[in-house]
Amino acid sequence: MMKAGALLTGLTFAIASSGESRDEQEHACRGDAFHFCASVIPNKEKITACMKQHYDQLSPPCKAMFDPPPKPDSKS
Repeated sequence: MMKAGALLTGLTFAIASSGESRDEQEHACRGDAFHFCASVIPNKEKITACMKQHYDQLSPPCKAMFDPPPKPDSKS
């Protein structure tokens, strides 16, 4: 249960959204965080990095909490 509390604290600070409540952030991303990033809980910086690495795999509600990753520059 301690990991769950640490996760919720980490997610609250890790998500790069503006205007979303803490409850909305936690609800949207809890399952994804446990699924993709359980090994890095409770480190909020690592949770953030992990969630961003899995951006394309996140559930739509969680994905909405993050800014999309930048598109690769098409110039070669």
